[in-house]
Amino acid sequence: MKTFKNILILGIYVLALVFGTMSFTEKNTTDIVGGYDIGDKVKDVNLKDVTGEMVSFADYDSAKGFIVIFTCNTCPYAVASEDRINALDAEFKEKGYPVIAINPNNPDVQPDDTFELMQTKASDKNFSFPYLYDASSTVYAQFGAAKTPHVYILQKEDDSLVVKYIGAIDDSVRSAAGVSKRYAADAVNALLNGQKVPLTKTKAIGCSVKV
Repeated sequence: MKTFKNILILGIYVLALVFGTMSFTEKNTTDIVGGYDIGDKVKDVNLKDVTGEMVSFADYDSAKGFIVIFTCNTCPYAVASEDRINALDAEFKEKGYPVIAINPNNPDVQPDDTFELMQTKASDKNFSFPYLYDASSTVYAQFGAAKTPHVYILQKEDDSLVVKYIGAIDDSVRSAAGVSKRYAADAVNALLNGQKVPLTKTKAIGCSVKV
C-alpha cells in the first residue's frame, strides 16, 4: 500500500513537472522579456522592403515620427487590420507620421509568411507604406513585439526617436465595424497637437510572433 502511494506521488510530481515545463515554453514563445517601453529611445532599423529596397527610419528626413506596426500575411487579426493600417497611413503620412510595417515571422515556422508572399500581399492590398521583412528576427525582439498586429508610435525628439505609445490599433481588432476607440490615431493626434498621449499602453491582441 505504501509502495503504491509512493508511485502515485511520483506520478503526480512528473505530470506537474511536464505541464509546468510546457507552460513555461509556451510563455517564452509569446512574451518577449525586455524590449522598448514608453519614453525609451529607439535604434534605427535597416530592413528589406517588398520592393527590394532597404529602408531605415533615417530615410525619412521630414518625418515627425512613425507608426510602426508588426504584422504579417497570415494571422486573422493582422488580415482584419490591413485596411485600417492603410487608412492610418493615408491619414497621417502627410502630417509627418508614416506607417512602417514589419513582418517578424519566420517562414520556416509559418510557411505563408515568405518574402515572396509578402510581395503578393502588399500588391493585392495596395499597401501605401513600406512592408519590411525582419529576416534575422532581431528587430521584433529589440522592440519587444509579441503579437501581430503590435503597434509602436515613435516621435522625433532632437536626434532621437522616442516611444510614445505601445499596443493595439484600436479596441476592435477582429472587426473595424466595432471600433469605438482609435488608440493609435488618438495617440498621433495628441502628439501633433503638442499634447500628452491620453493612453500610452493598451493590450495588443493578435497571433503570437512565429520564430
